[in-house]
Amino acid sequence: MREEVSIVIPNFNGRKYLEGCLKSLDRQKMKQFEVILVDNGSTDGSSQWALAQYPQIKIIQFSENTGFCKAVNEGIKAAETPYVLLLNNDMEVKENFVSEMLAAIKRHKKAFACQAKMVSFYDRSLIDDAGNYYCALGWAFARGKGRLENHYQKEEKIFACCGGASIYRKELFDRIGYFDEEHFAYLEDLDIGYRARIFGYQNWFVPRAVVYHIGSGTTGSRYNQFKTRYSSRNNVYMLYKNMPAGQIVLNLPLLVLGFGTKIMFFTVKGFGKEYLAGIKNGLCLCKRDRKVPRKSGRISVYCKIQLELWYNILRKLMNN
Repeated sequence: MREEVSIVIPNFNGRKYLEGCLKSLDRQKMKQFEVILVDNGSTDGSSQWALAQYPQIKIIQFSENTGFCKAVNEGIKAAETPYVLLLNNDMEVKENFVSEMLAAIKRHKKAFACQAKMVSFYDRSLIDDAGNYYCALGWAFARGKGRLENHYQKEEKIFACCGGASIYRKELFDRIGYFDEEHFAYLEDLDIGYRARIFGYQNWFVPRAVVYHIGSGTTGSRYNQFKTRYSSRNNVYMLYKNMPAGQIVLNLPLLVLGFGTKIMFFTVKGFGKEYLAGIKNGLCLCKRDRKVPRKSGRISVYCKIQLELWYNILRKLMNN
């Protein structure tokens, strides 16, 4: 049977996680897939170990850390299958993961991407991510984080898919563009999911495909200077790119409130300067040629997205 899906695993010094990740893929009931490991200049012997243990996998080797976006873009382009599944190196997957993901994206004909149910590796009763969302306050968040995983059993549309465990239609990258490499890392998956929505495609949550996520396997902690600066930088850049000017003006009071709240939050955490520096850097990226082209005749799409951005404020407050 011809392979239909390629699994792209970006890696930077993740040798200690790769064994669990690749072993779980080796246990898949469905065997017709290829694995592409994209190594971002690791110095811990990751690619050498992977090649010795799994000689059948493809390896793309960079001499330096090019960031998540560049790594997965090169992996996607190297794939020779109609579907590409992105998987973080600090994931272990259930034995039906690949088959459930492939079945889901085939089932939803308008889907750009489908996301697995991401469960905490250390407490498997809790959700790590059940879909990525964005709201009119300028806040990005993972639906259900920290809540009981058995509350998330319904297959449903979501705002965007987390790039840590999602499957994509490869042909659509040529229509809407690849992951924006200006992001380097953080919010790039929300950005491309948002962009897909503007182009009229859907994103879905697939609860029957389950992964166990260690979390911060590459960056090492939930809050640090790098993550704080790049998250705020990319947030400004993302909303500028995807929102028409009138929509930005409409949301401006809520955005000021949202970003102001975040400034106070990160100041308390000791990262206020990094958050502000990220905002400044993000504003420097806001150039006209980087805007997502407005789609004529899609006013209804923009209106629907705007209603979601308002509704997602409630989702965030309810951690729904």
